Amino acid sequence: MAGDGTIGKACDVLEQVAAFARPVRFAELLESSDFPKATLYRFLQSLTNQGMLSYDPDRQTYAPGLRLVRLAHAAWTQSSLAPIARPFLDALSRETGETVHLAQLDSGQVLYVDKRNATQPVEMYSQAGKVGPAYCTGVGKAMMAYLDADALDKALSQQSFHRFTDKTLASEQLLRADLDVIRARGYAVDDEEHEPGIICVACPVLTEGGRILGAISITGSTERMSFDQLQAWVPRVRRVADQIGIEAQAWRFPESRPNGSKDRMQAT
Repeated sequence: MAGDGTIGKACDVLEQVAAFARPVRFAELLESSDFPKATLYRFLQSLTNQGMLSYDPDRQTYAPGLRLVRLAHAAWTQSSLAPIARPFLDALSRETGETVHLAQLDSGQVLYVDKRNATQPVEMYSQAGKVGPAYCTGVGKAMMAYLDADALDKALSQQSFHRFTDKTLASEQLLRADLDVIRARGYAVDDEEHEPGIICVACPVLTEGGRILGAISITGSTERMSFDQLQAWVPRVRRVADQIGIEAQAWRFPESRPNGSKDRMQAT
């Protein structure tokens, strides 16, 4: 993190530990770290002393600490759409029986903030808390399509355009053309662009003023359904996305409502 100094480097170490998704030994961290041994050890000690990491002396492993968990929970509650969207995602999942995702953009990438598994689960990349590419996922494209020009340019500059499958839109030109189509019809699709056999339809979650807050999707497998069958759910996905947008605006954007209607916000 050039320019972020010590704080940025400490955050890099936190991310490195968290990325293992299990307790991790110093030797494993050192193997994948850009820091010298002494520097990495110093950061680990400082983060452990601050409660951001925990250290198990018996197993000699590091893991996210309770203080970090508390901060993450507070951020999830206050900044994420997940608490607001939860009942709507539950209802959509019960109705469709398919995998439902809720995502937001983070530095031009997709952050999956919530997920409901299908009645017959299908193995796929996405999990709540994971970060994925925006240019080849339904939720990613649904969000990018509604960014303003400057924000879109920045998001596009952050894409890797790696070709995951034969259907991946692996260039800015192809993606921009697809985003034009998405804006015109109001929803995005992932036709096996990120993972073979995985298809999805996604709709943006917007405020009344058109500000993009996130996106939701229904994801299925080509082994169980056709793309036409999946697209039949688009009107329902759009209605749910609209409901989440209205609810999010009521809770988080009180300045956009008429004067004197702040009682709901104060109740929080």
